[in-house]
Amino acid sequence: MLSLGFSPCPNDTFIFHAMTHGLVDLQGLSFAEPLLADVETLNNWALAGKLDISKLSFHALGHVLDDYVLLDTGSALGRGCGPLLVAKRGAALDLNRATVAIPGRYTTAAMLLQLYAPGPVKTRVMAFEQIMPAVCRGEVEGGVIIHESRFTYQDHGLACVQDLGQWWEESTGHPIPLGGIAARRSLGPQKIKAVEKIIGDSVRYAFRHRQASHTYIRRYAQEMADSVISSHIDLYVNAFSESLGEEGHRAVQFFLDYGRAKGLF
Repeated sequence: MLSLGFSPCPNDTFIFHAMTHGLVDLQGLSFAEPLLADVETLNNWALAGKLDISKLSFHALGHVLDDYVLLDTGSALGRGCGPLLVAKRGAALDLNRATVAIPGRYTTAAMLLQLYAPGPVKTRVMAFEQIMPAVCRGEVEGGVIIHESRFTYQDHGLACVQDLGQWWEESTGHPIPLGGIAARRSLGPQKIKAVEKIIGDSVRYAFRHRQASHTYIRRYAQEMADSVISSHIDLYVNAFSESLGEEGHRAVQFFLDYGRAKGLF
């Protein structure tokens, strides 16, 4: 029985709903009850080799490639969907002096901040949902926000200092790789290909039957408004989620090579 982990965010529950509810062919494989956890917990589990199949940040992927292989299906990658560096509206943010909250040391958001900043940045790790309140309270001068926060930060009196995804796209020409699905190499090529197909079929089912997963998504979306859930899914689930394809694989490889060249892996 294979272990599986992904986040409770709407994009992941949307993608995995059909797979975890027996709505697609499981290719003769059996899976344990999935573990749902925030992305940084999943990143740390991958570093510890805890799960057979797991969502993780592409930053974390760069640290575990000896043990895990990236699947072609299930990724969050695209344009106009990167993390935002925010601060209080009207406040200047000097990255040479400021403390910036990040949603996990191994998140892609943390890596993009390191690549964007002119020098080392003093950071503080927080759960992603705690970052905006911490900036508002003045506990940190800035924060790198992800997930649904990009739809609500203005309601908190915050301003976008830099769209880090946009910076990446303009600097490199590539879409930004946020997170992907990795499988333990020890599963072997046959099982890995089967898992890849199952997830791809689950994505296609989700696109064809958008309302089927609504109850499942709402169970984990806490107090998120339906409009935010819909925007979240539309932003992070796209053709790259069904298959990275040549463009997606090139973007991921460039991202990993770039991080390696900067000494981050």
